[in-house]
Amino acid sequence: MDTKLLELLVCPVTKGPLIYQRETQELLSRSARLAYPIRDGIPILLEHEARPLTEAEAARPPAPPAAP
Repeated sequence: MDTKLLELLVCPVTKGPLIYQRETQELLSRSARLAYPIRDGIPILLEHEARPLTEAEAARPPAPPAAP
């Protein structure tokens, strides 16, 4: 995921920041408690496509950004 693009994207529900999860290829919105999928490198920022975050995922501290 391009870091410049990630800086521009926000959660469509809360307008809050998104956190990139490389392992699951998702963008997490902690404020909305949703995980938006990334398919073929394209973020799918539709609420009905997102899955709810589990309690553990919502409580987990964000991972440090990946090195360039």
